[in-house]
Amino acid sequence: MQTDVKSSPVDSQLPSLLARQRAAFLSVGAPSREKRRTQLLGLKNAILALRSEYQAAISADFGNRSRHETDVMEILPVTQGIDYLRKNLGRWMRPKHRHVAMQYRPATAKVLMQPLGVVGIVSPWNYPLALCLTPLATALAAGNRVIIKPSELTPRTTALMALMLSKLFAEDEVAVVTGGPDIGAAFSALPFDHLFFTGSTGVGKVIMHAAADNLVPVTLELGGKSPAIIDRDYSITRAAKALVYGKLSNAGQTCVAPDYAFVHEDRLNAFIDAFQTEARRAYPNGLADDGYAAIINQRHHDRLVDLIEDARKKGARIVQIGTTSTTGRPHTLPPTIISGATADMKVMQQEIFGPILPIVRYRKLEETIAQINANDRPLALYVFSDHQDVIDRVLSSTTSGSAVVNDTLLQFVQDDMPFGGVGPSGMGAYHGEEGFKTFSHAKSVLTQSRLSMVGIMRAPFGRLAERVLGFMLP
Repeated sequence: MQTDVKSSPVDSQLPSLLARQRAAFLSVGAPSREKRRTQLLGLKNAILALRSEYQAAISADFGNRSRHETDVMEILPVTQGIDYLRKNLGRWMRPKHRHVAMQYRPATAKVLMQPLGVVGIVSPWNYPLALCLTPLATALAAGNRVIIKPSELTPRTTALMALMLSKLFAEDEVAVVTGGPDIGAAFSALPFDHLFFTGSTGVGKVIMHAAADNLVPVTLELGGKSPAIIDRDYSITRAAKALVYGKLSNAGQTCVAPDYAFVHEDRLNAFIDAFQTEARRAYPNGLADDGYAAIINQRHHDRLVDLIEDARKKGARIVQIGTTSTTGRPHTLPPTIISGATADMKVMQQEIFGPILPIVRYRKLEETIAQINANDRPLALYVFSDHQDVIDRVLSSTTSGSAVVNDTLLQFVQDDMPFGGVGPSGMGAYHGEEGFKTFSHAKSVLTQSRLSMVGIMRAPFGRLAERVLGFMLP
């Protein structure tokens, strides 16, 4: 499919684009359930029709990414999520009847779910399809019109996606804006009815500040340092297999990837050996393996190398699985274990976003909980244990956007659970019904009856008002 796309509006034209979408929304009103279901089905079918083109575009943008990984991590979650939205949309759209206090009866109360209007979506590069089209589908399910600003770091994927959406929707329904940071800054300053951002905590602060000038509500899907705790007697092999999946899928360029791992000091060497074994099993051809992804660009690759070298200089043991000499691929980094990671190392101060796993040794479970709570609240937390009391202690003593017991990453693809961060790792949630609510306004409607007795408690007050108030306020 030809992936040329018309030039995006320059920042001076962005307000005009927003105005056209808002005028269309006000003119046409909220779309019916069937219109929304039709839009969603059309989106799903278009994605599936371009499946191989998306696989190729994403791999080209990264330098290499497995088509199977794109299927599993992007196309499947989006299409599965669309199915869930279509199935449950009618139930979510129905008015919800609410209780009315006795003294105000026979009035009735209900809550209507209304679309917000025009939603802005700023999507990232690490999963350029899923992290753009999942919030888009959810915003459409809620009845909104949408303007998208994808990442400039994945131009082929963006061009293909923009062309696909231009064939599915009129520009006053869904529009794509392309460009670099200058366009992104102008975009985030627009007076949307809601602004949805996925990306780093640092950029999230800028987005929120820009949105505040127009009192635009925001959903921020950020990141941070998501820890994994391996209980002392939990199977090292099972933990290593799950952490290889979570840390090396997409070469660690995943917002909910386990950032670092707590390993009991008695099991440290056994875990390092098991992680290497499982990594070689997952990617038998090393860095040349078709399933192993490249880092998005040279700048990010160099940043990761700097984290490793900083840890090496500060006394950490560096274990790399394979070497860059085995492949001619650009900006590809070997899976790397940093044993003996300490707080003064940059790798323990920044979100890694790469195939590097720092290991922090511990003696008692309380040490891990204390260290997690001393830092910013993470987007995800992973605990590996066969003991329910240990699991309960970790989950009740820590706060994170999500948590998984005895596996990694799978919380993201559960459509019936909210996904989002807390504190520096994010604000608000989406997926499923929570996403529908994020992109909707819950409007309270009270309908008064002709037989209402509330006039008794309005001026001029008399004896009857005294009696009623005496009954209500004994």
